[in-house]
Amino acid sequence: MDEIVKIKGGKTGLQLSFAPGASFEAIRKDIEGKLASGSGFFLRGTLVLLPQDRLQKEEQEALQKLFHRNGLICRTMTPKRAADKPVRSGQVSRKAAAGEKPAQPAAAEMTVVNRTLRGGQEIRTQSSVLVVGNVNPGAQIIAGGSIDVRGTCRGMVHAGAFGDTQAIIVADHLMPTQIRIANYIARSPDQAEKAEKAERASVKDGHIIIEPIER
Repeated sequence: MDEIVKIKGGKTGLQLSFAPGASFEAIRKDIEGKLASGSGFFLRGTLVLLPQDRLQKEEQEALQKLFHRNGLICRTMTPKRAADKPVRSGQVSRKAAAGEKPAQPAAAEMTVVNRTLRGGQEIRTQSSVLVVGNVNPGAQIIAGGSIDVRGTCRGMVHAGAFGDTQAIIVADHLMPTQIRIANYIARSPDQAEKAEKAERASVKDGHIIIEPIER
């Protein structure tokens, strides 16, 4: 049976999709279960996007209230723009000629790693990454989306690797040898100590900042 609620990490937030034919009651219960278990990236302050034209207005409002009670921001997805026409070889698109940045790869569904990453091991993906375990020194994660480590992070972690400055890095104990978000780089102090709370790294005012959070 298909999962009732699927989570996809995107550039602007977490995009939800629902199994075809699933009732609203089943969708609501599945979301409540994910929130209660701390599944995925349901962290306070995260933006959650509901599919457009899938729910009635009252159902959308009910889910928005549910997410708001758990400290999340809930919105409805906006319609996607029509895809750009392909450019033939030898031609230059108007966007490229105007100097605009090329589109970033779309984030795939979240990659879940149910083990500790040891030195020399690497995870490289366009999606967001959830590690249920530790990231040891010498291990590295390079993700197009955000990174969540349910353990101690001592390796190298790079979120938003394709330029997404809205990506975040979260860990129960955030002590990486190097931390990168998009093109921003930071290092942990040589004598870093374990924090009592989980921590989140994000880009603010052109710098990577690390702050404690509640799981």
